[in-house]
Amino acid sequence: MSLRPFHLAFPVRDLSEARRFYGEIMGCPEGRASDHWVDFDFFGHQIVAHLDANARSVSTHNPVDGHDVPVPHFGVVLTMEKWELLAARVTAAGVSFGIEPHVRFKGEIGEQATMFFCDPSGNALEFKAFADDANLFAR
Repeated sequence: MSLRPFHLAFPVRDLSEARRFYGEIMGCPEGRASDHWVDFDFFGHQIVAHLDANARSVSTHNPVDGHDVPVPHFGVVLTMEKWELLAARVTAAGVSFGIEPHVRFKGEIGEQATMFFCDPSGNALEFKAFADDANLFAR
């Protein structure tokens, strides 16, 4: 069975901001759109930013490997090369990290590169990469 793309719809306060962030800064090609939503190719997956002028981020934080991880959040597991390119891209764009790019669980099963940042509407995003993808669900 081959892995199929996921679909995620989420609120944003401004579609122009979302287009700039996801399209220009993140490099996600735009798909279909209307006056109320826009699709993006999110590393092979479909995300849809839906306009909600009253959108407010709602989150809590849980401790993970010495960091306060925002919940909820979404993102993608990338190859290490793509993760490094994305980290450089968002850093160059001046995006503020909630958790700076780093390697967590160093030397343990599940060692992974990770970074967290928010879109302009406050939606928390995590991107991670494993040196060995076989460790994605390793215990």
